[in-house]
Amino acid sequence: MYLSLINIFNKLKSSVSIKILKYSQSSNLHKLLINMPKDAKHTVDLQRQRQKLKVKGQKYVPGTVTLHVLGSGAKGAPKSLYVFTDQSRYLFNCGEGSQRLAHEHKMKLSKLEHIFITHSTWDNIGGLPGVALTIQDVGVPEITVHGPAGTDELFSATRRFIVLKDLAVHMADCVEGGSFVDNVMTVHYVPICGKAQTEANSDHTSDVSMGSSRVANGKRLSSLSDQEESEDDVDYYAHERNPKKRARSRSKDKKRHRSISNSCGGTLSTPDPEARVTESVMCYVCQLKPRAGALCLERCVERGVPAGPLLGRLKSGEDVELPDGTLVRSVDVCLPDDPGPVFIVVDCPSVDYLDRLVNHSVFTKHQATATSENDVAYLVVHFTPREVMEDSRYRHWMDQFSPSTYHLVLNDSNSCTGSVAVHRIQHKLNLLHPIIFPLLQDKGIPIIEMPSQRSVPSLTVPDDAPRNRSETLTLSGDEHATACKTLPMKDTPVPTNRGASGGNTDVSSSVSLTQGRTLTRFCLRPKRGLEMNGELTLSPKMFLEETLEEDGFPEKLSELKRELSAVEARGNPLQPFPQVLFLGTGSCIPNKTRNTSGILLRISADTSVLLDCGEGTYGQLVRFYGPAGVGDVLRAIRAVYVSHLHADHHIGLVGLLKGRKEALLSTKEQNHPPVFLMAPRQIMFWLNFYHRHFEPILQEFELVANGDLHMGAPVHDKETHKQLLDRLNMSDISTVLVKHCPNAFGVAFTHKDGWKITYSGDTMPCNDLVKLGKGSDLLIHEATMEDELQKEARYKLHSTTSQAIQVGLDMEARFTLLTHFSQRYAKLPRFSENFSSKVGIAFDNMQVRFSDLPLLPLLYPALKLMFAEHYEELEQKAARRIMRMEREKAANSSS
Repeated sequence: MYLSLINIFNKLKSSVSIKILKYSQSSNLHKLLINMPKDAKHTVDLQRQRQKLKVKGQKYVPGTVTLHVLGSGAKGAPKSLYVFTDQSRYLFNCGEGSQRLAHEHKMKLSKLEHIFITHSTWDNIGGLPGVALTIQDVGVPEITVHGPAGTDELFSATRRFIVLKDLAVHMADCVEGGSFVDNVMTVHYVPICGKAQTEANSDHTSDVSMGSSRVANGKRLSSLSDQEESEDDVDYYAHERNPKKRARSRSKDKKRHRSISNSCGGTLSTPDPEARVTESVMCYVCQLKPRAGALCLERCVERGVPAGPLLGRLKSGEDVELPDGTLVRSVDVCLPDDPGPVFIVVDCPSVDYLDRLVNHSVFTKHQATATSENDVAYLVVHFTPREVMEDSRYRHWMDQFSPSTYHLVLNDSNSCTGSVAVHRIQHKLNLLHPIIFPLLQDKGIPIIEMPSQRSVPSLTVPDDAPRNRSETLTLSGDEHATACKTLPMKDTPVPTNRGASGGNTDVSSSVSLTQGRTLTRFCLRPKRGLEMNGELTLSPKMFLEETLEEDGFPEKLSELKRELSAVEARGNPLQPFPQVLFLGTGSCIPNKTRNTSGILLRISADTSVLLDCGEGTYGQLVRFYGPAGVGDVLRAIRAVYVSHLHADHHIGLVGLLKGRKEALLSTKEQNHPPVFLMAPRQIMFWLNFYHRHFEPILQEFELVANGDLHMGAPVHDKETHKQLLDRLNMSDISTVLVKHCPNAFGVAFTHKDGWKITYSGDTMPCNDLVKLGKGSDLLIHEATMEDELQKEARYKLHSTTSQAIQVGLDMEARFTLLTHFSQRYAKLPRFSENFSSKVGIAFDNMQVRFSDLPLLPLLYPALKLMFAEHYEELEQKAARRIMRMEREKAANSSS
């Protein structure tokens, strides 16, 4: 075991007088420190540096252009294609979860300035808000969105909870025959119009009058008052800009100025308010800029060309004469010129668009009948859904391309969800307890090797312990190896003479089809085609060995298993429900191991409520239960609770509603009731806006405003209130306002069987929450900061770990589970002496029942060793912070 730097520092402080260096007030160093700017203007400096590099790079055509699959389009995974050059970056489609995958796979977004959208549905644009925040933080000054007119309205609708004060969003004018041109490539816009979408238009028209009630299956779905429809003018981040200003702040400009970039001439027209953006589709024909052939030094040496200026003249295309009179021609020592390959990005969202797509003359120019070999498409990227690709007309259209053309598929026929990190940490945590930390049922990433046969201490699990489909109860090395046997790669490309075929989509026997997986690469320049050597694989053996090789961990694991066995031998009663599954335990932005807020409270086998819904929540459900099992779980969600309107708590709601709808439609049952949405009523501005401008979603939920559930307040709509309680089998659901942004709530659920669970949402310590949750069986409370950062926590209206623990004590809760950790605590928070036998910490993909809660504190010693490097880094940072505070305190006392 190691002594933390904090303990060492405290010992030194008590035994040695620490001398604080002081400087004369007249010294130059003192003046420098006093006059040093307090604001580093980090963003401005990044933008200036970036602009210099951009101007420098525009002088030449890049020599490297590669297409990387970021999101494969599998269930729960985003659709996104990342175009990399040695100068700039581009993104084609940006589905929900793109930000997290880009972070994990180090696809830096600092040079991203152009995003191309094919169809403005959530599958393609759900990740735009998160990606915009990321590129703003790294100093990107502006971003241009290309796609159907009105796509940028997404930023208008989210501007209250996606604050882009340092990033300008432009919308390109993507008209028929128009194009985008830079020093890398030319992108031609190909709009595709489909048949009239009668059902969508009818639904849209019926809801455009915002004061009306909507009825489906004889039940009122929502009644939108003038207050609910009025623009949400609350500043949800006012407390971070001005801690003294906690009240609502109104915008001076009710209408946000839309910044327009017009690369084709003309003026961009305002989208038709009576038409959804999703009624139009944009395809793209892209051609790289020509590049002169590179100088081949080997050929120069063969011809006796000396080092020096003659090489530069040859490279520029000039023939030269050597001192001995030999003429060396440039064409003899330079590689052939690269005219620039063509790649096409296609999306045909339904058969309504199919006739226009297959008959469009623009694509004919790049098929097998092309008049020039340079015009033949090198690659076609298909964002088209599987059911459309299986249509005979689409298959025939694909057959018209040259046999040399690659075809890359990014749609729902794929299975790769894209994250190795979530599997890595889950395999490690599974060593500690296989029921609390079951192995994920997402099988989309192939396992390439058998797990380690190193002996792992086993844990006796009672035969009558309830288990769901996601649990893996094997613990010994041999049993673990059996559970993690190598899986077939159903959609792994099978090399053919030109690319790859195989997978789930039997489209055409004459085309070379590649099912996209995260990190699949196509090299356009130099032309190396498909590269699969960087694709994702899982190695459970390596994951386990990384942990078992930690000094002292095997011994600590054996000790833990004995303790857990002893506790279970005492015969704690096992209740299958309620069961709490943590889908996201991080704050603000997702990282590799902690997603943004999301908790699934499983009340019974067929009834659940979701507590908050950050970006990627739907994808987390798919990873945990697997594509085959997630449908049952989605159909069981009867209600969704949103604590407040910060993006990390509700931006994943649209994706969740769409996923639930798909699961409901897959069954033969009809007349499924909409999900109850318990949320601040101000959420309706965002949801109404999305419904009117993008996709119909209002029919998927019925709003119950959090304020209408306030503790002690009279019930206005008794019928809806009774339906909510009955559907969740609750005797009471109550909320209180908590100390965070405006309209932030905490909630308590009291079941008819008597158990009670309280969820804080985001808040500082709050007396009203204590009253609300009095006597709770479980308190789930945010613990964003460690104790030494109490000042920062107060500034951002969050709680420290000890503050959250104290709330649980004041509430007399039987157990307190901490969540919503700052991303600085990617794996573990810092423990303090206040962590007791009634306190646990949450991890993503951790599921617990009441009987599991006493086991959680037993895991702390093993967790510290499992993540020893991370925890030691936290301790070192804390020690440096304490030393700095000591120095500042001493300096202030002497002045």
